Amino acid sequence: MSDHTNTINQIHNSSYRFVIVSSGGGTNAISEILRIPGASKSVLEAYVPYAKESLDHYLLRQPDHYCSMDTTLSMAAKAYSAAKQIDPMNHPKNLLGIAVTASLATNYSKKGEHKFFIAIQTHKYSKSFAYSFVKGELSRASEEAIVTNYVINSLAEACDIKTELLEETESLKVEIVQAKKNWIKLVDNEINFDASSSRMPELIFPGSFNPFHSGHKEMGKLAESKTGLGLVYEICIQNADKPPLSYHEIKRTLSQFHGHQDWVLTKAGKFSDKAALFPNSVFIIGTDTLTRILDEKFYLNRADMMDQLDLFNSHNINFLVFGRKIKSHFIDLRSIAIPGHIENRFTGFGEEVFRDDISSTVLRKEQD
Repeated sequence: MSDHTNTINQIHNSSYRFVIVSSGGGTNAISEILRIPGASKSVLEAYVPYAKESLDHYLLRQPDHYCSMDTTLSMAAKAYSAAKQIDPMNHPKNLLGIAVTASLATNYSKKGEHKFFIAIQTHKYSKSFAYSFVKGELSRASEEAIVTNYVINSLAEACDIKTELLEETESLKVEIVQAKKNWIKLVDNEINFDASSSRMPELIFPGSFNPFHSGHKEMGKLAESKTGLGLVYEICIQNADKPPLSYHEIKRTLSQFHGHQDWVLTKAGKFSDKAALFPNSVFIIGTDTLTRILDEKFYLNRADMMDQLDLFNSHNINFLVFGRKIKSHFIDLRSIAIPGHIENRFTGFGEEVFRDDISSTVLRKEQD
């Protein structure tokens, strides 16, 4: 195995500090980094959500796949967010989040590939590495050694340290996404939103759009016809109950919208925040979202919930509500009890007008 002592010494003595997260393999890299004296100068936190339940807890959701690029990007983005919270006096440009997921040789025969993914999130870019082993060619120890080598060298590269170049090969795929200036300003709270158009959004469709599908398009058309307003798709890059989006994910989401399809990026995770950001607007939501808006567990108490909901009145916010299949039942607005002081803010589309049980989660799994 390569001796990484000199490289790790340089990492510890660089101007960068980082949070590293590893799941399913790659933990040897953490051990290597921590065994070299001076680790406290660079390592803010090392976290190993090894069991599936632990990774679910870390990501605040069950990922579609535990060893995947999407999961690793989410882990790195959350690690970077944690670095900013742990070391708020440091400029974000000097902080990093790095994550690795790996599916390696073990003591039983695995059906899937032996592979690993590394993602690095920084202030100005996100970078990813996807590596595939030839199954059965190497031992677990040899595969771990390769993961360790790539983690340490990719981290060194992110810390502006000259090391062996991690260039694409038949086994390794590398992608870097440089952030647009306004993405960085939004992350840094210098602007409230970034948009594809200069006009103020009036008819807003919030969602992750991962992926954007025919159901979204049809809902948008019905809402435009109902209101006569121009549609804008809203993507929140940092939700309270989800990891932040990496620049990879922002780029991929926005690439789905073309020409006349306007979008807006925000950090408004709650509808009370969206209401303050875009007063006098109409929001398109499903009944699944509405049940969360009306769920007391997301508020301090019932009184707080009622006060937050009253912001829809003070900011003149209205909602178009589409029925959704929740578990095994199709639920529309007529089935949901709305507090009286905001009841007239909601207009429903029944099953006879629109029903589409298509699921972004199912579509993602079908694409894999």
